[in-house]
Amino acid sequence: MPEAAFILVLLCVGLAAYTYLVYPLLLMAWASFRPAPGVRPEATGGEWPHVSISVPMYNEEDQARGLIESLLAIDYPEDRRQILVISDASDDATDDIVREYAHRGVELLRMPERGGKTKAENAAAEHLRGEIFVNTDASIRIRPDALKPLIAAFRDPAVGCASGRDVSVGTDEETGNAGEGGYVGYEMWIRDLETRAGGIIGASGCFYAIRPALHRLPLPDALSRDFAAALHTHECGFRAVSVPAAVCFVPRAPKLRKEYRRKVRTITRGMKTLWHKRALLNPVRHGVFAWKLLSHKLCRWALPWAALAAFAALGVLAPTHPLAMGAFTLGWVLLALAGIGWSLAERPQVPRVVAIPAYLVVGNLAAAHALIRAVNGQHDALWEPTRRHAATPG
Repeated sequence: MPEAAFILVLLCVGLAAYTYLVYPLLLMAWASFRPAPGVRPEATGGEWPHVSISVPMYNEEDQARGLIESLLAIDYPEDRRQILVISDASDDATDDIVREYAHRGVELLRMPERGGKTKAENAAAEHLRGEIFVNTDASIRIRPDALKPLIAAFRDPAVGCASGRDVSVGTDEETGNAGEGGYVGYEMWIRDLETRAGGIIGASGCFYAIRPALHRLPLPDALSRDFAAALHTHECGFRAVSVPAAVCFVPRAPKLRKEYRRKVRTITRGMKTLWHKRALLNPVRHGVFAWKLLSHKLCRWALPWAALAAFAALGVLAPTHPLAMGAFTLGWVLLALAGIGWSLAERPQVPRVVAIPAYLVVGNLAAAHALIRAVNGQHDALWEPTRRHAATPG
């Protein structure tokens, strides 16, 4: 029994170390032998391609006007740009606000009934006229100079999908979700390394561009289109890349409990999407791409269950092994701090000493919860957008 418990602990520590440390180091080693990809916008020459920017919305009356104004302010030729808002049968003032901008070329596509984000995007595909499609979100704000670098990536004919760089923003007072900014920064670093190592395995749902033929490939309504965009891209022989200069500002969910619900929903959809495309996990056919999917997605999703097993194993070892007792005690302290952070989550301010442990624990619990939902066949097609303040540079 002690030997088995010791092996469990080692396996969990090894999985965590591989997922968050060894995998990035291997990517760095791989990337060191490859030139940095990318095309400078000032060096592209010629005309910019016609782009179609689509934004799905559901009851976004508080965000719609600010988002549209920000899209109209983007540095891109007006005669080469289409803006299409897809209203998922909104029943507030969203549609009326969008119609106010019809004279400035903003188009509205209203769904007859709620069908969810992916269904709305599927329906919008036939209304998009651009040479490149750009997908974004109602609560984010795209930096005015961000679109040209994103589109410039397609000057490389091997690129089929280009993802923007998320920058998490929020006020200093919004400490209930203090860990999100650091996690987003880490994720963007991983995507940069994956780009250098051949390509990313998932695009940012906040801001990404894709070739029309790839966007129009069939996708069930309950799945995640931004994740599937990179998977479709690889299947069709193209590369998906991250573009550091294509910055979009993403507001942090001000409350940890809202962030937990969002994570459960998005991870569940991600799991279902990967199951739908599970053939891509075959290393014989898909090589490095399959390894990235395993390392970036499956290993992270497995960590909560491995940690639970390791924590139980530490409890077995603790009475006779001082190091195990120390680690077991530290685990309880982390859980206690996370519990305090969760109990204070609805307050305007949460001390970082409990907010950050709460974010770490809640993120892993969300992955475990998502797996249960995915296995039970629960769907999230009818998404309820996480209500956030409009993103502004911080």
